[in-house]
Amino acid sequence: MGEENVPSKEHWLSIGEIAHRSGVAASALRFYEDQGLIASRRTAGNQRQYQRSTLRRIAFVQAAQRVGLALAEIKQALDSLPEDRTPTRADWSKLSKTWRSRLDERIEELERLRDDLDSCIGCGCLSLQRCNLYNKEDRLSTRGPGARLLNVGIPGEA
Repeated sequence: MGEENVPSKEHWLSIGEIAHRSGVAASALRFYEDQGLIASRRTAGNQRQYQRSTLRRIAFVQAAQRVGLALAEIKQALDSLPEDRTPTRADWSKLSKTWRSRLDERIEELERLRDDLDSCIGCGCLSLQRCNLYNKEDRLSTRGPGARLLNVGIPGEA
């Protein structure tokens, strides 16, 4: 790799600078790095330094988490980005389009939750006289803790 391809010193930020600019705690940045979501280089003093473009990756991780993507899914998405250049607006747009159906599902789930809150929260407590999700003889207790009927559609739940 020639010297012309090495980013100049001004493109590298310390973990403190990245944490300050991204609003993400340094401990979370180290976790993201451990999970392969972001990468750093080490100085001679073993201090982490991140390329300025890492700020975009962190913003992407935060947005993806808000959508409800698991870290493994976020990593898979980030792994599809080019390594030899900073991702472009088109790269990010392509990835975000894959979230649309996920967002629609999440919106439907939240609307269902909102609409069901008036009559039952799906906990199986049997304390309500009128319950759309009646849990006769506490049969849902065999499925584990939590609001079993409200977890429909969540991977690993129901």
